[in-house]
Amino acid sequence: MKLFSIKLIRRSASAASLVAGLALSAPASFGQSAPFTGFGGNWSGKGTVTLSDGSKENIRCKASYRVDRTGTTMNQNLHCASDSYRFDLSSNVVSHGSEITGQWSEASRNLFGSMRGRAGGGEIEVFAQAAGYAANLTIRTQGKRQSVWITSKGEIRNVSITMVRS
Repeated sequence: MKLFSIKLIRRSASAASLVAGLALSAPASFGQSAPFTGFGGNWSGKGTVTLSDGSKENIRCKASYRVDRTGTTMNQNLHCASDSYRFDLSSNVVSHGSEITGQWSEASRNLFGSMRGRAGGGEIEVFAQAAGYAANLTIRTQGKRQSVWITSKGEIRNVSITMVRS
C-alpha cells in the first residue's frame, strides 16, 4: 500500500509539473508584460482603402516599428499610397500591462491626437481620436505576417492591409 501511495504522489507531482509547464508556455494573451515583442522591424505589403464616397483603391504600404528592448514602448510609421491617394501615419505608444496609450499623427492631412487601447499576444487594438476625427485600428502580427485594419467615419472609411516582414 505504501509503495502504491508513493507512486501515486510522484505521478501526481509529474502531472502537476506538466500542466504548469504547458500553462507557462501557452501563447501570450492581452495580459503579457511586453506586448510589442514581435512587431519590430520593417514590413511591406498591399491592401485596399475605401473612401467616404464609396470608391476603393489598391494601396502599397511600408511600415517600420521600433520597439524598445523591454517590449513596452513602440514607435510606428506606416506609409501607404495608390496612384491617386496616400496617407502617412505615425504613432508612439507605451504599455501599462495590457493597456496602451499614446499619440498619433497623419502627416498628409495634418491630423494628430491620442490613442488608447489594448495590446498583447501579437495584437494591438486601439481607438484613435483627434479634433473632428476618430478611428479604430487593429494590428495583428503572427510570425512574419501582419494584418492592419482601420475603420472610421471620416474620409478614409476602411483600410485593410496585409504585410510581410522584410
